[in-house]
Amino acid sequence: MGYQIKDLYDLKETIAADLFAGRTYPWEVLSEIGGFILKLGSTLPADEFDHPTENIWIHRSVTVAETASLNGPLIIDAGTEVRPRAFIRGNVIVGKNCVVGNSTELKNVVLFNTVQVPHYNYVGDSILGTHAHMGAGSITSNVKSDKTPVVVKDGENRIETGLKKFGAMLGDYVEVGCNSVLNPGTVIGRHTNIYPLSSVRGVVPEMSIFKGKNDIVKKV
Repeated sequence: MGYQIKDLYDLKETIAADLFAGRTYPWEVLSEIGGFILKLGSTLPADEFDHPTENIWIHRSVTVAETASLNGPLIIDAGTEVRPRAFIRGNVIVGKNCVVGNSTELKNVVLFNTVQVPHYNYVGDSILGTHAHMGAGSITSNVKSDKTPVVVKDGENRIETGLKKFGAMLGDYVEVGCNSVLNPGTVIGRHTNIYPLSSVRGVVPEMSIFKGKNDIVKKV
């Protein structure tokens, strides 16, 4: 199945690899992110990570704009850039060499290494694999309008998650076009591209191009 952890993510590309240990589906870790940060943070080397408050750890090579708002629990790994007016709400792990951009909001997420969310993005209750990129204005929608638990749908297959808040699982090297909406329970396989202005839901296979819900083609 293309939506298990092993199908989507290279765990060597995150400081949070242990968070996924013993799990099958990536969304199973969403409720554990905050607690994991507190445990991991206490083990990070003091000569590499600043610890400005009791629940925030920021690698000393990270660049943070003065107008960014950082709230814990939070870990930001080496080489990352946090740009003006970025809003990190808490329960967030940001990997190495990432870009958290202008007016981007993060909440209860894991960004693997080299992820870019650079312009006006909202990412909540989601996991983005290494080299994933969200175009300007693209967002994850993390709560259904009827507030019922999110179901992951892959054709006739349905997985009950039991989660009322669940945005999107983006595999490694996913490209999301500008102003796209990833609806609750979206799972996008590795190396897949989403056209701009798309509304995406359900499971999108790896190595695909999503042009519309009835127009998904394999890359050649």
